[in-house]
Amino acid sequence: MIVIASTRPGRGGEPVARWLIERAGEHGAFELTVVDLAEFRLPLLDEPNHPRLRQYTNRHTHEWSEKVDGADAFVFVTPEYNHGYPASLKNAIDYLHNEWRHKPVGFVSYGGVAAGTRSVEQLQQVVVALRMTPVIEQVNIPFYQQFLGDDGVLRANEVMEQAADTMLDRLQHLEQALRPLRDEVASQA
Repeated sequence: MIVIASTRPGRGGEPVARWLIERAGEHGAFELTVVDLAEFRLPLLDEPNHPRLRQYTNRHTHEWSEKVDGADAFVFVTPEYNHGYPASLKNAIDYLHNEWRHKPVGFVSYGGVAAGTRSVEQLQQVVVALRMTPVIEQVNIPFYQQFLGDDGVLRANEVMEQAADTMLDRLQHLEQALRPLRDEVASQA
């Protein structure tokens, strides 16, 4: 599942994600699902029970749980806002707990001079707490606007393409390695 984290109007996440979707399609190892948090519109966490209990009361939480539960691996496409990741992504992560377990996650970050790397550093701490496995290889796009054409399409350079392929290879490898753990958890449910 590719998750477009930013919900800000005029965000860079859409063209970055469109490029990644195409690249992942060419890679061929994944059945892709894309979730745009701007379209999914999760409200600020509004569940009365701790997510680990899976006692959801809201339809949007059940829908989000079903989507995340059905995915075997993730790529978060995230900007960097004030040296961190967007609140929309933290909110989406915090809605759930067990659905994230034993799943690998890759990162495609974009921004200015730091290329979104500080947001990824913080996200790695969060996903590890949920027993996800972060892919160390990532795609970091500095000054991403320089790669956007007048048509709004991202035109990746060779470094970005190689980084994406390496990240996707590693994501595939980790997904296969973690599958027995996910199967064990599913059999205990």
